[in-house]
Amino acid sequence: MTTSAVPYEIQAEWVHIQYDEVAKFTETYGFSGNQGAVNCEGILLRPKGVTSKTLLVFMHPTSTLQLLPVPRAMAAAGAHVLCAASRYVKNDAALILEKVVLDLGAYIRHAKTKWGYEKIVLVGWSGGGSLAVFYQSQAEHPTITETPAGDAVDLTTAGLIPADAIVYQAAHLSRAELLADAIDPSVRDELNPDDRDVELDIYDPRNPNQPPYSPEFIARYRVAQRARIRRITAWVKETMAELKRRNTGEMERGFVVHRTLADPRFLDPALDPNGRRPRWCYMGNPETVNTGPVGLARFSTLRSWLSQWSLDDSRADGLACAAHIHVPLLAIENGADDAVPQPHTHRLFEAAATDDKTFRLIEGATHYYAGQPELLAEATNLIFGWLAERGIAVRP
Repeated sequence: MTTSAVPYEIQAEWVHIQYDEVAKFTETYGFSGNQGAVNCEGILLRPKGVTSKTLLVFMHPTSTLQLLPVPRAMAAAGAHVLCAASRYVKNDAALILEKVVLDLGAYIRHAKTKWGYEKIVLVGWSGGGSLAVFYQSQAEHPTITETPAGDAVDLTTAGLIPADAIVYQAAHLSRAELLADAIDPSVRDELNPDDRDVELDIYDPRNPNQPPYSPEFIARYRVAQRARIRRITAWVKETMAELKRRNTGEMERGFVVHRTLADPRFLDPALDPNGRRPRWCYMGNPETVNTGPVGLARFSTLRSWLSQWSLDDSRADGLACAAHIHVPLLAIENGADDAVPQPHTHRLFEAAATDDKTFRLIEGATHYYAGQPELLAEATNLIFGWLAERGIAVRP
């Protein structure tokens, strides 16, 4: 199946989902998450004049997606598309991934019971990929009853409705693994980011280790990255234990994580090679992003760190979750991805338990398909055709 040569006019409809929740304290600013209810907002994109019983659901844990190329291209080609925002939209400082799963479940239940869609396809693009497989694993085999911090979040009684298929597109394995690949291991003092080990600072010209990096340096670097994450995790757990011992009204604490975008892949194109632009990344100059306000995990709370960023505590581990999904899976790697590490997509594909799984590479495609309309159309056609082969009609 190929997409329409003439794009459909897209009709956008604001969507509001509300459901009850009782929480120990408010973790999101505004009316979402307090007053005993969760409020989520999304955008339903429908091609004018086209009916469908299949809904493609895009969700990122912390971002909105309705203005990005991938979901809009799907809608312009004839698909009904829901861009679902979590309660933590545009602010992941206090984000709890187990609660994002509940938000996604509420959207899917609404789509089935209120809108009448018969088939749901989770399109996990970028950060939505690990969320999609996390959700599906718990919908098929729910096990979680609390967050990594020990707060009650019962997914076993949430009535999560499994999706009918998953598209894993230009997506990383997890937020924790992405941070582990990117965090700057040169930082020695979390309260003083200027206290750094020069031999581990890839942005310091005094560093004797320069691209192309030796295997020995990369091995040392990767060990140091994970060690830093685990030091932060240890401090988080010690601080939570201390707050609990005090037994006061102080239950949570925010903190800053400095220098979090120092993946040597961005400086050395020979590492996990693909077609990405050297010394550049999806957010611009990696050295600037390393210390900028939108860096990974820059602002966090204790609970959020354990749920999102801790290698040993986060449950949204793409590899572990993929081992529990049994619906058709299409894994798409973008051949010049400048955000997702090159091995991630294929590793997820290999870990998936489903018997019906397909891996495809879009040669030359960057993360956002920026200035690449022909490659965006190739990816869109691929998804339409793959779904049609499995009897999931996007268009009537």
